Amino acid sequence: MRVIRIVAAVVLDDRRRVLVVRKRGTTAFMQPGGKIEPGEEPLDALVREVREELGTGVDDGSARPLGRFTAEAANEPGHVVDADLFLVTLVGVPRAAAEIEEVIWVDPHEPDGVELAPLTAQTVLALARDGLS
Repeated sequence: MRVIRIVAAVVLDDRRRVLVVRKRGTTAFMQPGGKIEPGEEPLDALVREVREELGTGVDDGSARPLGRFTAEAANEPGHVVDADLFLVTLVGVPRAAAEIEEVIWVDPHEPDGVELAPLTAQTVLALARDGLS
């Protein structure tokens, strides 16, 4: 299996729902974020990806590392993602930008049939259910 090194944002609203995005031409929702460029620090990559994908900033000082996790890649068969996850607070209202087609909030206890990427389904929602703050 090929490994894709990424960084991803975990964003919660005041109702403890998790922000997820769906890329154009795909069906699974996942965390905002993306590939880390050579020489780029994970948090710098996250700030860049959030700006590109959601049109928002990341509140300085809000980023809390949640760990490094692996999961099957949602949109690239035969690949796994190796992801640094950060809990962050956004500055501004998230909206679909760049390759993002749709932005929604899901309840980590009841995602209501939303198709989720493996990293989101197996790791992010479990972290959110366990009481991130």
